[in-house]
Amino acid sequence: MINQDFIRQTTGFYRPPSRVQKIWRLIHTDPPLLVGIILLCCFGLFVLYSASDGDEGVVRRQAMIMLAGLVLMFAVSQFSPHFFRRWAPSLYAAGLALLGLVLFIGVEENGARSWLDLPGLPSFQPSETLKIVVPLLMAWYLASRPLPPRFKHLFWSAMMILIPAALIIIQNDTGTAIMVAMSGIFVVLLAGMRWRMVFAGFFVLLSISPLWYLFLAQAHQKNRILTFFDPYRDPTGAGYNIIQSQIAIGSGGVYGKGYGEGAQSHLDFIPESNTDFILAVLAEEFGLLGVLFLICLYLFVLIRGFYIAYCAKDMFSRLLAGSITLTFFFYVFVNMAMVSGLVPVIGLPLPLISRGGTAILTLFIGFGLLMSIHTHGRKRTN
Repeated sequence: MINQDFIRQTTGFYRPPSRVQKIWRLIHTDPPLLVGIILLCCFGLFVLYSASDGDEGVVRRQAMIMLAGLVLMFAVSQFSPHFFRRWAPSLYAAGLALLGLVLFIGVEENGARSWLDLPGLPSFQPSETLKIVVPLLMAWYLASRPLPPRFKHLFWSAMMILIPAALIIIQNDTGTAIMVAMSGIFVVLLAGMRWRMVFAGFFVLLSISPLWYLFLAQAHQKNRILTFFDPYRDPTGAGYNIIQSQIAIGSGGVYGKGYGEGAQSHLDFIPESNTDFILAVLAEEFGLLGVLFLICLYLFVLIRGFYIAYCAKDMFSRLLAGSITLTFFFYVFVNMAMVSGLVPVIGLPLPLISRGGTAILTLFIGFGLLMSIHTHGRKRTN
């Protein structure tokens, strides 16, 4: 293959990196991605202050978590992607062990028993880390095998995805289970899975969904599905959240009511206004323009992530970067669709905007991996 750097040099289009660019590469940081992340964090804190009724303690805690996330992101980016490739099976095994531990000594919060509160450590949610560990393992497994993946490789891939997803479902955390499963599925799709297999898998899932609903779905899961089709069947119960959210979004109009002037959120009509439904607060106070501004920030980060995946120098890095970026997109899409009533409510926060802890740190680990892939990848050509 012809070296692209050689072409740039011989045709006169080559520009050597400036001193500033060399410094950024030396510390393994991607400036465009960093700028997009910081802008999202600042805007998130701005919205969170209003959604929390001016509670400075909530905003201060969120800011400290984001600062810790930036440090963690920088630390992760210092290691080569091949370092994480070597440790992928061990990290997966550790993740499964923590999920198993949750089943015995887990702490229940908001109806999900998915938290660990170990002595001497802050409480954390092990299932969140699987959003990174599962695509890491899938990229490790598929990158060293013939592509597109054969049926036996798809079978074992499905097992590696289903085991952690099933353990998380047992914890009664369906939203996180879906995110973990999708993070692994994205790797399989990017590996070149044949379209006939994709359609066959979709057909199988569609065929067995009625059986799942009739015999396996729990009462609250059935209620969420029925509420999705008709929220007004229980307007003061299961449908209350989505009805109030849609009222807030509609009342915001194009320009919004103004910062801190949202009646639905500040009069406590919107439950979980600073977590899962914070988009409704944003839409009511800043209107359509505020939502479009947030979408533009997300698009900037997503485009940079896809660019990093495109420029990755080896299959493992390409699969991992693509999956992390697609998972981030899926995260944003599902929350926005959920708050708007386009998909059932499954309890997923809005990335870098909603109040959170382990979920935010996991996002920053993913961003650190993207920076590692982009900065270390320049040194390899395999």
